Amino acid sequence: MNIITHWNPKRDLEHLQNRLHIFLGNQIGSSQGSGQAETQSEWTPLVDIAENDKEFTIKADLPEVKKENVKVTLEDGSLCIAGERKQEKDGQRRFHRIERPYGAFERRFSLPEAALADKMKAEFENGMLRVHIPKAEEKRRETMSIEIH
Repeated sequence: MNIITHWNPKRDLEHLQNRLHIFLGNQIGSSQGSGQAETQSEWTPLVDIAENDKEFTIKADLPEVKKENVKVTLEDGSLCIAGERKQEKDGQRRFHRIERPYGAFERRFSLPEAALADKMKAEFENGMLRVHIPKAEEKRRETMSIEIH
């Protein structure tokens, strides 16, 4: 069976950007050794993308993010998960170290051609966002003989 994969440079660049951001994200803006607490910075939540016969599923870890601070949108074939994890404000405590990232986040994913975007559903529970993207039924390929004249 031959499988044709279409090259999508935008998707490849987004994938590279996401991987670099995950790899470098914790190092950017680090104040380690400066004696000062780190301030808010952008962060990238980790995701798992899976598929079965019926759907694609995206699971995003969003600990301590409130449901009302999460937004899932679809634009030009790209799924966007955006939001913000806010740092707790407590005048009674002085932080000596803040290692968990806070602030705004955004992840974008190109949807495959088989995705039924108009039937997507999202659910949020216990800091886990699940986006379910149903798949279109595959067209069955018929094998037939062509008469040669």
